Amino acid sequence: MLQWNENLRQTAAKRKGHHSMSLHESGEDYLETIYLLHQNNPYVRSVDIANALGYTKASISRAMRILREEGLITIAEDGDVRLTKAGLRKAVEVYERHTLITDFFEQFLGVNAVTAEKDACKIEHVISEESYLRLRAYMTKQGYKPEQEEK
Repeated sequence: MLQWNENLRQTAAKRKGHHSMSLHESGEDYLETIYLLHQNNPYVRSVDIANALGYTKASISRAMRILREEGLITIAEDGDVRLTKAGLRKAVEVYERHTLITDFFEQFLGVNAVTAEKDACKIEHVISEESYLRLRAYMTKQGYKPEQEEK
């Protein structure tokens, strides 16, 4: 499975050149990025998110404002960006969809890692809950164990 920094790199790569994506999709990408950054850094600032995604500080600032207004993040006076309970729940959900779909393409269909990652990045935002749950159930029945359970 991909390590968190590889997922972060892929999240950044998929975002470049896709500024027409919906706020819903880009919001999910921001949450996933914050989640991944926090895996190795106890303190995450907007500039860290900007560097990870390759965006300007102005773009990140706007997104952080929207996510804060939606109750998905908090920003401390010292600039520390934290996911709220709702934000963490959503970030983990997106990350789990992302890794499951990537793993399905790679492990079950034999798709190369780059293509699997790229396709999963698109599908993770549009797959229905029903389809996702059935895919997860199918993979589990076939012996798949998500990353969190392997640790």
